[in-house]
Amino acid sequence: MSETSDVIVVGAGPTGLLLAGDLAEAGVAVTVLERRRDESNLTRAFAVHARTLELLDMRGCADELLTTGALVRRLALFGRVRVDLSGLPGRFPFILITPQYQTERVLQARLDRLGVRVVHGAEVAGVDQDDAGATVTLQDGSTMRARYVVGADGSRSAVRRAVGQPFPGRAVLRSIMLADVRLAEPPADVLTVNGVRDGFAFVAPFGDGYHRIFAWDRRRVVPEDLPLELEEVREITRRAMGTDFGMHDPRWLSRFHSDERQVPQYRVGRVFLAGDAAHVHSPAGGQGMNVGLQDAANLGWKLAAVIRGDAPATLLDSYHAERHPVGAAVLRGSGGLIRLAMVKSRLGRGVRDVLAGAALSIPPLARRVTGEVSGLGVRYPAPNGAAHDVGARMPDLALEGGGRLFEALRGGRHVLLSSGGEVQGALPPGTVLAVPAAPLPAPVLVRPDGYVGRLEGLETGAARPPRPADSRGAARPPRPADTTLSRR
Repeated sequence: MSETSDVIVVGAGPTGLLLAGDLAEAGVAVTVLERRRDESNLTRAFAVHARTLELLDMRGCADELLTTGALVRRLALFGRVRVDLSGLPGRFPFILITPQYQTERVLQARLDRLGVRVVHGAEVAGVDQDDAGATVTLQDGSTMRARYVVGADGSRSAVRRAVGQPFPGRAVLRSIMLADVRLAEPPADVLTVNGVRDGFAFVAPFGDGYHRIFAWDRRRVVPEDLPLELEEVREITRRAMGTDFGMHDPRWLSRFHSDERQVPQYRVGRVFLAGDAAHVHSPAGGQGMNVGLQDAANLGWKLAAVIRGDAPATLLDSYHAERHPVGAAVLRGSGGLIRLAMVKSRLGRGVRDVLAGAALSIPPLARRVTGEVSGLGVRYPAPNGAAHDVGARMPDLALEGGGRLFEALRGGRHVLLSSGGEVQGALPPGTVLAVPAAPLPAPVLVRPDGYVGRLEGLETGAARPPRPADSRGAARPPRPADTTLSRR
């Protein structure tokens, strides 16, 4: 054995980088293996959603990333349908459009500060596990040993193949065109998508003078290794949008195919799958990278707690239980959006536009849609016997004396929000006490990933449990207390 670690993370894309940073910040020895020999220059992922920005805020990384792209506060779907994100709760009522390499750069800088080693040119050939740990064998014959292994190595995951997990699903679209171009006449500050009988086009601003174009031409499905010319992108964009916006000066042109797939199990013994290794979706909605980063945020604190001996190993089962349904929901949502864009008949497109516009004019439905698009609507089911708010997203409350909850969560700690009185009972080791600026009627335990945790065994006198979650999945900030914690 050449080396040992607590955790080996395979893959240095956004998912692997965030996970490795969380583990290192929690004092866990982690090594990252990356097949690529140099940094990525891919820009396929480009949208960073509100919930992902909140998770980055909890790690002190959001503000830097915000300087790299454009903020999109509304979406234009199918020509006439508008989705307004400006009413989202929190600091980030928008989508950040920025190239994937910028997200990777910010997360890599965090690893550098933490001293995490990334081994480039390390291609995984096999993974074997036993009761004590797992052994990763590389293509050069060397091996590494760890207590746990996480495959964050993309849709062609070697880790997934090594543990025998199938990847059921199917290809949705082939020969999708992708271009980063300048536009002489760009659309307003908006993310735009429209479809016609023969294809669709999608336009989003990067904020650096370039726009991302996704396009698909039903009449021209060709091999993905066939060179892509700008005129081909122009032609289908004109048909779908009525204009090609004067596109010119492409910096990147490529073709790819879109699959919908998900593994049955995110955990196989001591091996976990995250990001594209566990699920892939259509590009509609820009969800792929965001779901992967949220996988990492869910898994990291749980692995750290088990490795430090702060929690039983059964806690790790909750990773699959909480994240697999989220991946399945995104698969349905993004797949539904791409199928709506592909409606062939003029009548069908007209009905689609009318029904979508009518639905978004109903506030509860509009909130549900924006919650799904932004990731703020994600919540996890409360365990039996737990308060209803357990598993809900906790808002970024202001704290007494200054500061915010998300700042208090930095370092991967649990935070107990309490407005006064001594709280006795079982709290996770290292839990930080924070006093909210607006008094709460009952203490709230917030997990390191920003969701409400379970206050098991706490004695809180007459205090009430947190209020029910709102339609976006957030625990409502309670009204000022009319009860007090009993002092002991």
